[in-house]
Amino acid sequence: MVHGYTVVMKFRVVLEYDADTQSWSAVCPELPGCTSAGTTEEEARQGIAEAIRLYLAPSDLRFPAAAKVVEVTVG
Repeated sequence: MVHGYTVVMKFRVVLEYDADTQSWSAVCPELPGCTSAGTTEEEARQGIAEAIRLYLAPSDLRFPAAAKVVEVTVG
């Protein structure tokens, strides 16, 4: 089974340069804990894009037998 998205989604990302470490950090505020970093701004941007994809990727989960699991379409 292939999981994926059929639409393009945009997320806000906060990029900050830290002169002490000479590196860039990237944070996606809408996705708690979704962060990345890089030695260049472009590296941080690529890293956060990958972090967002991984954050949103479906995963196999086990639910109690009595649980009702449904899918919701947004958009």
